[in-house]
Amino acid sequence: MSTTAQPIHRPLATDGPPGADRGPRTGPIRRIIAAALATGLVGALALTMVVFGGEREHVITGSALLAFAFGWALLAVLSIRMTSQPQRWALVPTAGMAVTGLGLLVLAPGDGALTAAGWVWPPALLALAIWMGFRVRRSLAAGSGRWALYPVVAVMAAAAVGGAVETVALASDARSYAMPGQSYDVGGYNLHLHCTGVGGPTVLLQSGLGGFSSSWARVAPAVAGTTRVCAYDRAGQGWSDDAPRIQDGLQAAADLHALLDRAGEDGPFVLVGHSIGGSHAMTYAARYPEQVAGMVLLDATDPYQVTATDNAADPSAPAEFAVLPSLARLGIAQLFPSSFWSSLPEPAAGQSQAFASSPRGFQNMADESAAMPALLSQAQALTTLGSTPLVVLTAAGHDMDPGWSVAQERMAALSTNHSHRTADATHSALLDEEKGAEASALAINAAVQAARTGAPLPPD
Repeated sequence: MSTTAQPIHRPLATDGPPGADRGPRTGPIRRIIAAALATGLVGALALTMVVFGGEREHVITGSALLAFAFGWALLAVLSIRMTSQPQRWALVPTAGMAVTGLGLLVLAPGDGALTAAGWVWPPALLALAIWMGFRVRRSLAAGSGRWALYPVVAVMAAAAVGGAVETVALASDARSYAMPGQSYDVGGYNLHLHCTGVGGPTVLLQSGLGGFSSSWARVAPAVAGTTRVCAYDRAGQGWSDDAPRIQDGLQAAADLHALLDRAGEDGPFVLVGHSIGGSHAMTYAARYPEQVAGMVLLDATDPYQVTATDNAADPSAPAEFAVLPSLARLGIAQLFPSSFWSSLPEPAAGQSQAFASSPRGFQNMADESAAMPALLSQAQALTTLGSTPLVVLTAAGHDMDPGWSVAQERMAALSTNHSHRTADATHSALLDEEKGAEASALAINAAVQAARTGAPLPPD
């Protein structure tokens, strides 16, 4: 009697993820994924907004990457130890982000190095995101938490594309907008100065927060027909180099004094300041009174809002400002239309957009915000201008802030020869828009005429 061998039936291997046949497909994996992603996000927020809040761009970006690296490490380790779906691939973003974050913290690159790195990290991040997307699909069964990881991978890919767009935009702007005027060494770094017109006294224009020399594109030509007018960029602005450290008002005044000396621009000057540029003008006048022929304060920031205890420059910016350079590096600012940044005519509008939307522009805003308490306190050192011509031009729209009008009157009282005017324009429109710029130019020309002739200013 013969027997026929019977086939032995064994479970067939599935096409599912490795390890799927060793136990349940879900279990704790979804909770681990949620915990890991939440840990990375919360850690990044805590490090950038609290622990390192207000630090420079390389610290903000580096600390955020370390937090995200910890989140990916948590996913890899816990999934290996606690589930049948080990996510060993998560060790790759862990290593990449940890090494990059530590490199940023240790090497402390400046804006130039970070901009150059923009040609490298976006393609690398995009490749990593695409690879991670395939690994998520292969390593996780359906219903095991893919829905939480796919959006993260998509955000990484979007950040890579945005970073590439930002890098290309920065390179294009550098080629498109040649520096007008000249730059001069003021002690280890260069500052930019652009002068037009002839005659005296020379008008010296000082920009507000987030502004620079191109912000005066409507005002300067209207003044240059009357006298010589110079616009300049403080350290970190426009075509000027970055300073080694955050500058307060006295340091900025010393820089400006050296710049004018190097450029051969002779005083005394009619100092013009818009917004916090007014406090810079006041600080300069207090430090170098012999160089002041007149002053114009265009809706100047109230310098009396701080006390003497606030006179030390905080080395860190407000946390919400300090994260902006890192976000701008992802191309987020490129999403806003040009009208968002400026109402100036071209090429000034493009120059303003290029600076204001750049990581460097946001870093400058953060730095100047950090130094503002010291600047305002130092501006208070100017207690009198004697009979030097002073025009205070206040923008309309401060009716809801009675303290603003009080501060403007107090600044006007610095001189016995003053004129306090009100312009039917907003704060920014005093420079940006035609009607406001015309009012500003009229105020400046009035101060120039009074300084030139010695005559009193006309009534308000």
